Amino acid sequence: MPNASTTAPTTISTVMPIDPAPYAPSAERPVRVKARRLRADTRVMPHSHAWAQVAFSTTGVVQLTAADHTYIVPPSRAVWIPPGVEHVVTVVEDAELRTLYLHQHAPNVGPAGLTTKAAAGRDWQRCRVIEVSALMRELVQQLQADPAAPASERERCVAALLQDELCRARVVPLGVGLPADKRLRALCEAVLDDPARHATLQSLALEAGASVRTVSRLFRQQLGTTFAEWRQQVLLAKALSMAARKRPMSHIASELGYASASAFTAMVRRSVGVPPSRFFAAAR
Repeated sequence: MPNASTTAPTTISTVMPIDPAPYAPSAERPVRVKARRLRADTRVMPHSHAWAQVAFSTTGVVQLTAADHTYIVPPSRAVWIPPGVEHVVTVVEDAELRTLYLHQHAPNVGPAGLTTKAAAGRDWQRCRVIEVSALMRELVQQLQADPAAPASERERCVAALLQDELCRARVVPLGVGLPADKRLRALCEAVLDDPARHATLQSLALEAGASVRTVSRLFRQQLGTTFAEWRQQVLLAKALSMAARKRPMSHIASELGYASASAFTAMVRRSVGVPPSRFFAAAR
C-alpha cells in the first residue's frame, strides 16, 4: 500500500441536500420516498430531519456517517436513522439513492407496527444497519418518488407492507465507531481511508507520536473497545464495499492485508458468524 503522505488526496465535491419539505411524511402518508443519483466522491452536506429515515442505494455504494458511527452501505444494506440525528452521506461508487421518510407517532420511535413480535425489544432510538430483503427493495421501487403525485390506495397498501418489512428486517452488526477526541478521530479516519496501512496498535501509535498505552487507553475510553476489535469492523466495512463492486474474494483478502483467503474467511466467520460467501452474497 502506498504511504498516505504520498498519495494524492481525493477531490470531494460537496452538494446540498434536496429540500425535504415536499417529501415530508404525515399521518395520512406515513412513508414517502426520495430518489437521487450521485456520482462517486460526492458528499451531501450534514443535515437532519424531524422524522425517521431509512437510507440505502439501489446501485452503488455510499458511506453514511451519523452520530458517533460511520457505515458502508451497499445495495444489500440500509441504515435506520432516528429523528433529529445529523448525518453526512459520501458516495463511494456512483449510486442511485433511495431515502425513505417515515412519520413518527410520538413518543414512539420506529416503523409503524411496533406491537409486532418481530419489532419487540428493538432500540429504534439508535442508528442501525438492517438487511434489505428482495421484498423490501421491490416495495421501495413501487412507491411514487414524485413529490407532486397524489396519495392513492395502492400507496397506502405498499407503505403498510413496507413498514412491516422494516420491523422484521434483520439487524446486521456493522458500523464503525468514531471517537469524540480530535486526536484519535484523525487517526481513525486515516485507518478508514486505508485499512491495510496500520495492522497493529504499535504502528498506529508510532505515526501518532504517542505511546501504545496512551492510544490503547483512548480507544477504551472513547470507543469502549480495543484497536484490534475496532479495526476488524473497518475491514468488514471495506470488504463489503469491495464485494459490492464484484471484486473476487482473493483480491479482497489480499488488498486488506491478509496472507491468505482462508485467514480472511476465518476473520469474517468469527465476526459475523457466517462465511464470506454468505455474508457478501447479497452485496454482489
